[in-house]
Amino acid sequence: MDEPDSQDIAQETPADEVFIAPSIHSKNILAGRSYTHHTHIPSSIAQDLSTECVLGVDEAGRGPVIGPMVYGVLYLPLSLHHSLLAETHHFDDSKVLKPTVRSALMQTLCTPGSDLYENCGWGTRVMSARDISAGMLKPAGAYNLNAQAMDATIELIKDVFAKGVNIKEIYIDTIGQPGAYQAKLERIFPTIKITVAKKADSLYPCVSAASVCAKVTRDAALEVCYQSYVSPKDGAEEPAVVAAGWGSGYPADAKTSTWLKKNMDPVFGWGSECRFSWAPIKELLEVKGGAAKVEWPVPDDEEHGMRLTNFFIPSADGDEKTEHDELASWFGRPLSESVF
Repeated sequence: MDEPDSQDIAQETPADEVFIAPSIHSKNILAGRSYTHHTHIPSSIAQDLSTECVLGVDEAGRGPVIGPMVYGVLYLPLSLHHSLLAETHHFDDSKVLKPTVRSALMQTLCTPGSDLYENCGWGTRVMSARDISAGMLKPAGAYNLNAQAMDATIELIKDVFAKGVNIKEIYIDTIGQPGAYQAKLERIFPTIKITVAKKADSLYPCVSAASVCAKVTRDAALEVCYQSYVSPKDGAEEPAVVAAGWGSGYPADAKTSTWLKKNMDPVFGWGSECRFSWAPIKELLEVKGGAAKVEWPVPDDEEHGMRLTNFFIPSADGDEKTEHDELASWFGRPLSESVF
């Protein structure tokens, strides 16, 4: 994963007052659960489901050690693709837009009566840090990040089709090699024109808009996660929460690395907002000596060579062989072929 430079970090850091979109489900986020959110079909499409639509997919938060990775999808009538998104509202890759600008665009998208609200439907898949790490740390058959991302993309697209929306074109920012990714999606959605490309979030307005949905949702999710670390001030009922306290979430961000070092529990590390499968986190826990060392005791029965399997596996010892035979004959002995 490429580490962002200082300018990228500034753009990745959430705005001080990020818009809290309907895609923020605080209970799930604080519990470390992944979830999916979809809006209703916009009125311009719901009035005539035969309307040909275009759909874009993009993600936010692939590389950080803190917070979820969010996949966003946005669709609208094909006839409005460029005029509404690019010409009227100037959507662009969320990493290029200032945090306040992308937050304002998301707020307009969620405001009833606005042209974006009436013509665009969108959804997000919030993939929690806990679930990402659990998949990647499986002892056998690790569920890597690319596979998790692919599954999230497919799930979001299928959800939109299930609503009855007439999607004709799909544009996606690539994971890895565009050709292989596109070929797989074309096998799943054979009747749809699919384009998978590098920098698609800068080339296709619907992908740019999906990028904003994903990024603002991630920004707000970071703010929700940070609540558990902030205490109310001066008798206030609610804490004044600003996610910038831990920065962008990238390990190259000085704010992030400082926060991780100062808030590491010696036994549990951090909460469900942290990706324990990431190398910088493993290094803090295992190499730099910040965590308490744990020695797991050997169970007493194993110390004395007594295991449950010893009662079922024959050995060279005659007594154990007899014991094994007795266990095998509890329900009777098999008949030999001579009986028949």
